[in-house]
Amino acid sequence: MFTEIMQYILDLGPSVMLPIVIILFSLVLRMKVGDALKAGIHIGIGFVGIGLVVGLLTSSVGPAAQAMAERFDISLNVVDVGWPGAAPMTWASQIALVAIPIAIAVNIVMLLAKLTRVVNVDIWNIWHMTFSGALVYIATGSYWLGIAGVIVHAIIAYKLGDWFSKDTKEFFELEGIAVPHGTSAYCGPIAVFVDAVIEKIPGINKINFNAVDMQKRFGAFGEPVTVGLFMGIMLGLLAGYGVKETLQLAIQTAAVMLLMPRVIKPIMDGLTPISKQARKHLQSKFGGQDFLIGLDPALLLGHSTVVSASLIFIPLSIFIAIILPGNEVLPFGDLATIGFFIAMSVAIHQGNLFRIIISGSIIIAITLWIATQMVPLTTQLAINAGTITDGSSISVGAMDQGGSPITYIMVQLVKLKQPIGFAFIGLFYLFCLFLTWKRAKRYELFLKEQQIAQSDEIKK
Repeated sequence: MFTEIMQYILDLGPSVMLPIVIILFSLVLRMKVGDALKAGIHIGIGFVGIGLVVGLLTSSVGPAAQAMAERFDISLNVVDVGWPGAAPMTWASQIALVAIPIAIAVNIVMLLAKLTRVVNVDIWNIWHMTFSGALVYIATGSYWLGIAGVIVHAIIAYKLGDWFSKDTKEFFELEGIAVPHGTSAYCGPIAVFVDAVIEKIPGINKINFNAVDMQKRFGAFGEPVTVGLFMGIMLGLLAGYGVKETLQLAIQTAAVMLLMPRVIKPIMDGLTPISKQARKHLQSKFGGQDFLIGLDPALLLGHSTVVSASLIFIPLSIFIAIILPGNEVLPFGDLATIGFFIAMSVAIHQGNLFRIIISGSIIIAITLWIATQMVPLTTQLAINAGTITDGSSISVGAMDQGGSPITYIMVQLVKLKQPIGFAFIGLFYLFCLFLTWKRAKRYELFLKEQQIAQSDEIKK
């Protein structure tokens, strides 16, 4: 009975599931019923809006990407199913339903032990943690090792939410919000590494090209909608479209540039009162600690630079896939939402497109290489879910989560198959996490010094 209820709730999807969780969470925080209901409805509307805009991008860019691959005779034999394919397969796995209470329990324990400030209310995105556990389970046949995979990924995810709180607050202007999961979180440390390296290269560290500069330099031609229009024209030309189809695609990509930031607004209207109430309530219970509400990385897609960079990375990701040695995965399902992979990079690089392209290219290359190594396990996950039949010649790849360093490292730890690749990816990603931790500590120290200075100023 419990399994059926949980599966029914999961089948509602994030646009219904998240508002329900938000309303219940708001009532626990003693918000008025009317205010809680209003906040939940606004958040649901926002996610419906995101779904519509992403759907527009998928229906327009998806065929263009496929036409581009066919035109240039790209013979990569595994197609990326994207998060829309990977998430349902994950929720159908043997450990999916128990993963939700486990991830919530990990969050509560870490909050009580003051190991995180993130209060995760985005239950849907626990699928990322579940994916790691499901693949560990498939690789080893051990249910308990699969559960351990969920726990380890959950711990890392909540810490990433803490470590990137500077970026969600200062760059994306999301006060009291954290993004502790999804591709945006686990790809962020790679961008931290790239930023640190670029900062040490004289001359290169002075190059800064961002959306604000484009608008100042090119006027109306630098506006986000105009950039979207030109990117659509470029994609149409690469796809070999005629004039009619190219212009239609151009208007659609321009529409995405305009609409994506606007559909985020209802979510923020719903979150603002909840965030304030949550912080006030939790701070009174936990001794003044400044808490963060953990939410979907879709919130980051509303920034114009994220959308601009996403459009750049649609053809660039296909190009990287072609030239990357050992890659077998053709980007497809995640192309329309490629912004998830680079959103945190946009904040880390402060909107500098030069750095975003460098770090984003490295992120996509690592993602594709890992996704290729994980194809056998991802295919088995699809077979277990009934997505494909056992014995068929179809292989399944997934960039989102299937290309995650966290998942790859855990699978290799329990069943080593690529020692050289594991050594390189493992050591590299651990170093990236270390740099991210150091960066977060510097920010904490900066905030404390600011508080001391303000306190001294008040005393005077």
